[in-house]
Amino acid sequence: QVQLVDSGGGLVQGGGSLRLSCAASGFTFSYYAMAWYRQCPGKQRERVAVISSGGNTNYADSVKGRFTISRDNAKSTVYLQMNSLKPEDTAVYYCNVYYASRGYWGQGTQVTVSS
Repeated sequence: QVQLVDSGGGLVQGGGSLRLSCAASGFTFSYYAMAWYRQCPGKQRERVAVISSGGNTNYADSVKGRFTISRDNAKSTVYLQMNSLKPEDTAVYYCNVYYASRGYWGQGTQVTVSS
């Protein structure tokens, strides 16, 4: 069965950095695009970044130039490097894959950025 395990969140001061990880299992990781979403308090979940199976990336305007998504197919892991963090980046971050006609989600990892 598909499993996504998110990790790496925490409390950081504004301007700081964090790296999130998502360990995937239950499907052929290298074949599928992977994405990171976030959900801020009181708001809808939004896509932050996506990386295709071939390594092409796309970012939300709000994080362009600050966040970098990458993948390690040998480890079946996708990463989100977050730099120059802002208080408005505070959210629960979720890994996502669309596989076998449905979306799967990690359990989420909390990122809190203090001002």
